[in-house]
Amino acid sequence: MQWTVEAEAALKKVPFFVRKKVRSRVEKEAAEDGKTVVDIEAVKTTQKRYLSGMAAEVKGYQLDTCFGPSGCPNRSVISDDLVKRLEQVLQAADLLSFLKEQVGDDLKFHHEFRVTVADCPNACSQPQIKDVGIIGAVLPAITEEACTHCGACVDACPDDAITLDETVDIDRERCMACGKCIRACPTGTLGDKAKGYRVLLGGKLGRHPRLAKELPGVFDEQDVLRIVEACLTFYKEKSRRGKRFAEILTDADFNDLVELFSSQD
Repeated sequence: MQWTVEAEAALKKVPFFVRKKVRSRVEKEAAEDGKTVVDIEAVKTTQKRYLSGMAAEVKGYQLDTCFGPSGCPNRSVISDDLVKRLEQVLQAADLLSFLKEQVGDDLKFHHEFRVTVADCPNACSQPQIKDVGIIGAVLPAITEEACTHCGACVDACPDDAITLDETVDIDRERCMACGKCIRACPTGTLGDKAKGYRVLLGGKLGRHPRLAKELPGVFDEQDVLRIVEACLTFYKEKSRRGKRFAEILTDADFNDLVELFSSQD
């Protein structure tokens, strides 16, 4: 659907990570109102409906995913099944009832518990600012297959984590576990050491933004679900009057979770 210049300018003021959803919603409501062009009045009408009816749309949680399933070439893992299981875990937690008890009926989207799943380390900055951020990961390992020193792994690594001298060397501090070097290696000298997910906890935006902290290790699907369940239990035990997960998660609490879910790379 065509947009006027004024409407497009208004859309650009919307945060980039929800802009696509906002565009779709405005176009849908404009079409329902019989419009063929989105003008500034259509944008304002959708905004008014959104603000007045927000409480009715709040479901207690947000589960966002990247566009990996559409064929992203950067996917480190395929998280489709994990996303379905996360949805079940979040639904079972009945966070909407919990929030209504704590906040009342005047709920806003910022009250919701937020989880993001990204299939690769690019992640579009979202896992770092959510209550729970989940990032697909593949840790490379050096196999017994002989290296031809072709340099394909070095060229493929966007983080300068691989060097070739007498042998292949991987800088674990630089490595982001994207798996690109493994896919690029023609000899099988590089293989999977661990495949699963990195998990970050306690991110948020707003007046007092905070970046999420990463649990050490790469976790399989079942462990990710256990971590999310533990975070939900902690959140429901500690959060009062709509306080975000990041606001109640102390360093000591984080360390307790590290100990509980300690994982070796």
